[in-house]
Amino acid sequence: MSYSDPQSITLSGTAVSLPRVSSGLNNGAFSTPDGTAVLRVSHAYGKRNRRTVRLEHSKIAVDPLTSANTKFSMTAYVVVDVPPVGYTVAEAQAVVAGLTKFLTDTSGSNVAKLLGGEN
Repeated sequence: MSYSDPQSITLSGTAVSLPRVSSGLNNGAFSTPDGTAVLRVSHAYGKRNRRTVRLEHSKIAVDPLTSANTKFSMTAYVVVDVPPVGYTVAEAQAVVAGLTKFLTDTSGSNVAKLLGGEN
């Protein structure tokens, strides 16, 4: 089973449509036509099962050192690493939900703390 096409991500209050651009064994990608936002989903199986979703974002901005327009990029991702047995999908989902709730509660203040280097 795969994610529906297209996917949608909300960035700065604006919904961004990401049509599927690739699909392979245990991975898929969705991207804006200009490539400024790319959503990748992948799975790796072994002694542990690793599930990853990542959002790659790029933009053109003025480089303060050169005053030239420069392409800048960043990536945010979540990796869920579980043993092949011992956790149900619902149990693993509860752990991921706890983490995402921690990050997004109180208007994202914990994300701001993370990005500010607090620990």
